[in-house]
Amino acid sequence: MTASDRTRTVSPAHFWIGETRSEEPCLVVDLMRGEVWPDRPVLPPCPVIGLGPQDALGAEFVDAIIEAPAALEVVLAQIEANPLAASVVVQLLRILPELDLAAGLVAESLAYATLQGSAEHKRWLAATGARGDPAEAGFVQVERIADVLDVTLDRPLSDNAIDRPMRDGLYEAFQLAAVDRSIERVVLRAKGKAFSLGADLDEFGTTSDPATAHAIRSATLPAHMAMHIADRLEVRVQGACAGSGLELAAFASRIVAGPKAWFQLPELSMGILPGAGGCVSLTRRIGRQRAALLILSGKRVSARTALEWGLVDDLVDDPA
Repeated sequence: MTASDRTRTVSPAHFWIGETRSEEPCLVVDLMRGEVWPDRPVLPPCPVIGLGPQDALGAEFVDAIIEAPAALEVVLAQIEANPLAASVVVQLLRILPELDLAAGLVAESLAYATLQGSAEHKRWLAATGARGDPAEAGFVQVERIADVLDVTLDRPLSDNAIDRPMRDGLYEAFQLAAVDRSIERVVLRAKGKAFSLGADLDEFGTTSDPATAHAIRSATLPAHMAMHIADRLEVRVQGACAGSGLELAAFASRIVAGPKAWFQLPELSMGILPGAGGCVSLTRRIGRQRAALLILSGKRVSARTALEWGLVDDLVDDPA
């Protein structure tokens, strides 16, 4: 049995307030049929996936529209593996366009906290097992040259996986730029072959209480400062840009990438959602539906596709 055999394709007429709720983990709508939608569609809490062009009738109502590199079977398999996380993802993304950045980060952190306590995330933590001794602590280099603040992720042997010292360093660097308006440009880059593979996996599960974890994010998440300097922030990406690395980069007003760069949000397979500001930043940069497609599919996006989507602004041979 394939994923599509377990997921129901429905008419848009299904999405009205009097419809009996289904128990499927996902519903699919064939937008190419051109069916009329209710005046005020009421979507279920599960993901609603559209098939067809982005300008089709009612396309704006679905959570994501299938396009390369994400295939329908891949998206459905991901959703069915972690249906609770997928449901929270789309419900969060539906409300984010109505919120400002600060409120959006609060909503994202609360949604993330909900999933931290879920059976799906606990299953992933149990499956990963003990990781052994933590790798060497990361470091963020900060240097001011005239009116430019240069911020560099310096943990190349770990592909710049962002650990607690690096998060603190990023927060402090962005806070400096936020309070000092004489800094006209902030450039974020990284040493090594990768921009960042995301959060350090060794730190997952170290704070088991979701409310405490939310409190920590509320006080220390670099995104809280990045949003204040977004108009002055430029990010230069080489190689992998995944997880929290991508989430943070997406706040920038300008992203420059190398031709071999790639982008990915793997959090759904971990039973969680992007919790470093990515649901907010990606929704603002590429729209709610493509943000959902990135999260629900977990697929890598090439530099060329990222340019077409507006995820990056320019491709250069040497972004460093």
